[in-house]
Amino acid sequence: MTNIANMNIEKRNYPIKAVQFGEGNFLRGFVDYMIDILNEKKRWDGSVTLLQPIEFGSLDHFKTQNCLYTVFLRGLESGTEKIEKRVITCCNEAVSCIKDYERYAALAKLDTLRFVISNTTEAGIVYDGSCLLSDRPPKSYPAKLAKFLYERYTYFNGDINKGIIVLPVELIDDNGIELKRIVKLHVYDWKLGDEFESWLDRACVFASTLVDRIVTGYPKEEAEVFAELGYEDKLLVTGEPFALWVIEADRDISDEIPFDKAGLPVIFTDNQKPYKQRKVRILNGAHTSFVLASFLAGNDFVGQSMDDELIFKFMRDTIFDEVIPTLDLPKEDLIEFANAVIDRFKNPFIKHALLSISLNSISKWRARCLPSLMVYLERKGELPAHLTFSLAANIAFYNGNEIKDGILIGNRNGEPYNIQDDKAVLEFFAKNSSLSSREIAELFLGNEEFFGEDLNRLPGLTDKVTDCLSEIRSNGMRTALEKYFK
Repeated sequence: MTNIANMNIEKRNYPIKAVQFGEGNFLRGFVDYMIDILNEKKRWDGSVTLLQPIEFGSLDHFKTQNCLYTVFLRGLESGTEKIEKRVITCCNEAVSCIKDYERYAALAKLDTLRFVISNTTEAGIVYDGSCLLSDRPPKSYPAKLAKFLYERYTYFNGDINKGIIVLPVELIDDNGIELKRIVKLHVYDWKLGDEFESWLDRACVFASTLVDRIVTGYPKEEAEVFAELGYEDKLLVTGEPFALWVIEADRDISDEIPFDKAGLPVIFTDNQKPYKQRKVRILNGAHTSFVLASFLAGNDFVGQSMDDELIFKFMRDTIFDEVIPTLDLPKEDLIEFANAVIDRFKNPFIKHALLSISLNSISKWRARCLPSLMVYLERKGELPAHLTFSLAANIAFYNGNEIKDGILIGNRNGEPYNIQDDKAVLEFFAKNSSLSSREIAELFLGNEEFFGEDLNRLPGLTDKVTDCLSEIRSNGMRTALEKYFK
């Protein structure tokens, strides 16, 4: 079968407007996908140079395929199957920051350059005091960026019009603010001066962003996909159709990269927090509230759970009856987002294991579900039934007495399963799982390391969690769900 490089695909010679630290699946299936559409609609006319920021990995496929690759999106929209195949043509070159340092460094001096995009993982935006200005390049991403920007500042003699818009997509809170903070630490370390620091503030923009799309990467069923495409593509990226990019900046940058005007799901704002809250409470909160109950009820995957009428109803009612009423964005927006979340859960092309989602469920429940429970109680004057039940489901799922190789061993209908969490969490349950429902409920809800406070103080919560847990223990998860929610 022929390779994509031999398909006579037109690739325009646009000026380089962005460099991208990271050549992995997510950036190519999310950011570059959107830039490609922006170019198609004649609203940007720019290319992206991909940078490999670490020593490991190969760029061979990028070179043999002329940086051409396919994004293959599969999923549901409004309950209808959607499949999209797009050949991405906006990437012009792939450069190793380490192995081809001179080429990488020269990019800082490009007159057309305006954007730096990054996805160096959550561990990438960290301060490393061992990095030096003389390193070629410095080891950490923030140090690389500090040197890159300083060399640009120096080359253009501090021209205020040669600043850079920085768009990190690493999954940490206020990623742009944190990245700028660490870049400035290197400015101080390297004694680069007040004028350069002023240029960073006045000429550059460090946006904070929130991103949302499941990108599953290279498909396991490659032969089947290649047969459908009609060519071989070693850089193929698969994912879901849903996407959302919220970009928060202290000045309006939407005219410079007008995703929104091209009909793309990008929101420019001066406050991303309501959108993050919506994602965490609805998407992540729904996951955390139903997956443990669904697993103990006999399901193994999210899609399988959505086909289970009892679990689907539990999930849907949690979102619409107990989470949405606690959020302050327009109700129509929340309902639209919630319906998109349900489509994503039902996506037949993504097999998402419940045990994978169960990792660190206690801290996830605190971050994703506790705020909804607290606001619901404050506004309604009563406990939210589904979120309260999910607390009992946590205790039931974490039931186990043996820790082996850092993993607590649970039991579902005679079959063992692995429970993974912080050591203190696993030790708590290993020590207390044999207690009565009342005793373990009181200890669990009263553990301030888990919840930041003693939840036993909430009116009726201890009694309700105890009742639900007793029912689960006596008659099984499915029977308990049927008793309370059918």
